[in-house]
Amino acid sequence: MRIVVAPDSFKGSLTAAEAARAMARGVRAVWPEAEVLEVPMADGGEGTVDALVAATGGRYVTRQVTGPLGRPVEARFGILGDGETAVIEMAAASGLLLVPPAERDPRYTTTYGTGELIRAALDLGVRRIVCGIGGSATNDGGAGMVQALGGRLLKADGTEIGFGGAALLELDRIDLSGLDPRLQDVEILVACDVDNPLCGPRGASAVYGPQKGATPEMVELLDRALGHLADVMARDLGRDVRDIPGAGAAGGLGAGLMGFLGARLRPGVEVVMEAVRLDALVEGAALVITGEGKTDGQTLAGKVPLGVARVAARKGVPVIVVSGAVTPDADRLLDHHIAALLSICEGPIALEEAMARAAELLERATARALRLVQVGFDLRRG
Repeated sequence: MRIVVAPDSFKGSLTAAEAARAMARGVRAVWPEAEVLEVPMADGGEGTVDALVAATGGRYVTRQVTGPLGRPVEARFGILGDGETAVIEMAAASGLLLVPPAERDPRYTTTYGTGELIRAALDLGVRRIVCGIGGSATNDGGAGMVQALGGRLLKADGTEIGFGGAALLELDRIDLSGLDPRLQDVEILVACDVDNPLCGPRGASAVYGPQKGATPEMVELLDRALGHLADVMARDLGRDVRDIPGAGAAGGLGAGLMGFLGARLRPGVEVVMEAVRLDALVEGAALVITGEGKTDGQTLAGKVPLGVARVAARKGVPVIVVSGAVTPDADRLLDHHIAALLSICEGPIALEEAMARAAELLERATARALRLVQVGFDLRRG
């Protein structure tokens, strides 16, 4: 009997690989003879590099790049097992966790380091780049990123604009004649887990700006700045990205990758599922177990459990979700080929304790789930 365990990370406590190992231990505690396939998953945010490197037998590469505040940081990306695909998390170079809370101000943070990671991948001769764009500290529409790759964003006097989202208000024209020519021969896929447009009440600035330190006044300024970038991009590059779903991801980096580099945005979980060949792994399995740190109504927007369930549905394989927390509105997932939703918590417990004991609790919850599945098997035989 084959069981596939394919969880996302439990943010702040377990990586996706650690969660998969804990689930596998829980399965073997009940069905020691089962074949358990551990398939760490991600949706384009935290853990995407680790999930794809682990699934394909790839390797890690570390480079020093420009952090979101303009200071040097060490950033890691992956080369997949095919040797031709790089996977990058923009958060490694331009992420919110790289900026101390007291210094968070998206008027000035930059994606320049993300562009340097793309250039480092090009230096290694890759033919394909997968870029996960969750967890950003930035709101510059990918301006820093394209500058690192040789693009010029010019003021009316012909000088370059500075770093940060506010500087976009000074943008007069875009010159991509100096863009790294190797980009023409590389496919860029953007793994994105949100569908926000670039501007407006659901745009990058309004929805995500406050968590990056933006006041209401800053949000208004940054929204105008991204709108101006979209106008200049449409005029100079012939690409209108303002209203494309996902353009507002990562402070408009989604728009920048599409507009400046011609990248394609796709749901992050789909990119990861294809890379790990989840379809083939689920084929013929008896059960799939997935999960995440918190399963709620947002999971329906395209998070890992929903993506995994869609693959399993095509193969006719039942799915159980075991997560750190399960909220009442998550019950809507039961209409999407998910048989059961279980929390790892065994009773009232402090969040800090649950996170510290996450591996143990996940193993035990998975074992409980398998015992219930065993009851179903026994009833069917009876």
